[in-house]
Amino acid sequence: MNPYKTQTLDSEVTLFWHRRDLRTVDNVGLYHALKEQKRVLPLFIFDTEILNSLPKKDKRVEFIHQSLQVLKAWYEEQGSSLLVLFGNPVELFSRLVPKAVYSNHDYEPYARNRDQKVAEELKTQGIAFKTYKDQVIFEKDEVIKDDGKPYTVFTPYSKRWKKMLETNPIKKYDLQPFLKNLLPSVPLALLGLAEIGFQSSSPAFPERIIKTAIIDQYEKQRNFPALHGTTRLSVHIRFGTVSIRQLTEIAVRRSAAWLNELIWRDFYAMILWHFPEVVDQAFKPAYDRIQWRNNEQEFQAWCEGRTGYPIVDAGMRELNETGFMHNRVRMITASFLTKHLLVDWRWGEAYFAEKLLDFDLASNNGGWQWAAGSGCDAAPYFRVFNPELQTQKFDPELKYVKKWVPEFQELSYPRPMVEHSFARERALNTYKQALSK
Repeated sequence: MNPYKTQTLDSEVTLFWHRRDLRTVDNVGLYHALKEQKRVLPLFIFDTEILNSLPKKDKRVEFIHQSLQVLKAWYEEQGSSLLVLFGNPVELFSRLVPKAVYSNHDYEPYARNRDQKVAEELKTQGIAFKTYKDQVIFEKDEVIKDDGKPYTVFTPYSKRWKKMLETNPIKKYDLQPFLKNLLPSVPLALLGLAEIGFQSSSPAFPERIIKTAIIDQYEKQRNFPALHGTTRLSVHIRFGTVSIRQLTEIAVRRSAAWLNELIWRDFYAMILWHFPEVVDQAFKPAYDRIQWRNNEQEFQAWCEGRTGYPIVDAGMRELNETGFMHNRVRMITASFLTKHLLVDWRWGEAYFAEKLLDFDLASNNGGWQWAAGSGCDAAPYFRVFNPELQTQKFDPELKYVKKWVPEFQELSYPRPMVEHSFARERALNTYKQALSK
């Protein structure tokens, strides 16, 4: 039985609200809650404002649910538990009356608006709402140009970021001395998937293991989708089941190339913070004048991996089946949709947002605008990936293609839906017309 089913609390209880930080190790907000308060009860809310827009079989919801089981078990080993609620956070906090609420920052537009409303609701009750930086190394205005403006080009941003790291060593947040401040509790019930309106698809998730051997070889192997050359930690980074500070320390020691990928993540989060309009507008406004073809049949063929280009089809089939796509292949498939088919990047971004296990709004938006040429520090519009050359370079033995498109040499496999040279010329003309206005 859940003793908190009425959603009322002892006024001396402090809540720590887990969101994109489903771990206890090196968790900044949890550290401060336990250090500064006594009787701390961890909380997670299945936010209906988010869940209501998702398909009823969603691998990410299952990943969260499994991660909560691990989290709850750990808290129970410490003699406490995890309170899991379902509903609109603002409404729930209007009924919960804790002493204080602690959490970690979230930077997406919906989350910023939600947290502002939660803070206002708690303030009316005289309850403090404290949040901390946890999911990035540098945030908001921490890495800016000398004139105080945000960077919009990655290379100078990354140089300043690295200098900042030299003068701001990564801190560690050890909970151990303060675990006595967790609220003693009987085990609390964890809502089942069906209780929040979802069905299980029994997906297999990447392990929460930091494989340093892969990080050591990352620069050499990262572009070859047939190899196990990437860490597959992206979903764990997305939901905070691993510490970004721990990963950054490892990257600094072992791989400049992998560190750059972590910096790109901070860069896109910073862009979304300063320019929230990029969610549905081109970062470079002129690119919103492009006359997209937006052929729905061609878009559907791309979604299903039936374009006639094996490397593109392999990527889309891998995504549809597993929720993962190799980063090199993400660039190839995105370039194909926006340049070969002239389909609005927002269509592709939305499809990836629905399917990617590691979906992160800032990174997904940044990647798609990069491919379309419309984003900050994007690939120039005249860069159009040739899928055949990309295959020759990054899947020369066709191992990746054969795994996902085994019929690619059979008569049943569709012919390329558009010829590369023709598509490239069409894209260049379309972009030139839009950008010359």
